[in-house]
Amino acid sequence: MALRPAEAAAESAGVGGDARRAAPEDDGLENTQQKKIFKENNEKTQQSEEPCAADSIDSLMAEMPFVDTDIEDECAMHATSELSIKKKRKRTIGREIEEGVERKKKKNKQYQPNYFISLPITNPKITGGIQAVQDAIIQKDQRLSKAMVRSGSLHVTMLVMHLSSEEEISIAVGALSDSKVFVNDLLKGKRVDLSFQGIDHFRNQVGFVNLAENDHTTLLKEIAETMKKIFQEKGIMAGEGRAFKPHLTFMKLSKSTELRKQVKKIDSSLYDDFKNHYFGDEILHRFDLCSMLKKKQPNGYYYCESSIVFGEKQAAEPDDAELVSLSKRLVENAVLKAVQQYLEETQNKSRQTDGSPAKTEEAVSSNKNESDNDNSK
Repeated sequence: MALRPAEAAAESAGVGGDARRAAPEDDGLENTQQKKIFKENNEKTQQSEEPCAADSIDSLMAEMPFVDTDIEDECAMHATSELSIKKKRKRTIGREIEEGVERKKKKNKQYQPNYFISLPITNPKITGGIQAVQDAIIQKDQRLSKAMVRSGSLHVTMLVMHLSSEEEISIAVGALSDSKVFVNDLLKGKRVDLSFQGIDHFRNQVGFVNLAENDHTTLLKEIAETMKKIFQEKGIMAGEGRAFKPHLTFMKLSKSTELRKQVKKIDSSLYDDFKNHYFGDEILHRFDLCSMLKKKQPNGYYYCESSIVFGEKQAAEPDDAELVSLSKRLVENAVLKAVQQYLEETQNKSRQTDGSPAKTEEAVSSNKNESDNDNSK
């Protein structure tokens, strides 16, 4: 049956419409799949924008270089590393301290004083008084005999220094010579009498006689400071950090290593009777550059490189020691002369009684006369 054009058109339209309806259905399916994919992508995007979850952190951690290392182990290793560094630093610091101490010891030994400027003590009243103190102490403690300073070595130390070569010794000799002008300028022709009175100690290791505090002692301190500057200007390592305290040492434990093992401290009661004793005055007249290490002189005084003399004693006037020595010689000569005269007189008397030359001559003359008489007969 033939279709009418309208129906045919409608039918064709229906066929076309079905085709067109089919196409949108296919498009809807594709859109649905795209939406699903888009939704999944959105969800992934949203998940990536959310705060890091555990699995996200794990994934990030997996990309780090210490993925196989436990955090606690890492902290322990870090702590151990720090401890190791601290120990190493401590060992290094300890080694540096030890090396520093060794260097300091070496430096101290290198610059340990071996020379000094001495003010010699020559007044026999002072040396005799000190000898009396030493004897009294030894009577109470025989061990301290090793700690005593010989009377010939008694001095006041003005300045200590380290001289490492003959050249430095020569420079020090020159510095001492230069000091004479400055010392004379300070003295201005005045006589300086140093009064020694009373006994004190340094940490019960050293016993010494004090210098009485007066204008003369103050002047001595000024001289010491002036000499120190002169030596230092010459490049000599001279002087000490502590203030200058003039004193006369007569006893010290350091003189004997064996003694220091036996006696740790000197009992001050051993010299109680002399604590305020007046020993006498020493006239300032000479300074010596002395060696601590070279052999001492026969009288016990230190080896002397050079000296400067000033004041009254550099004139012809003899000092107390010289006067005592002179009077001793005069007495000895007088006694010797008297003894010789006595011996001569005694010998003459014995000759006269026992067959002296005069008696022998008389006997010979008598025998000769008798012989002449016989011949005449």
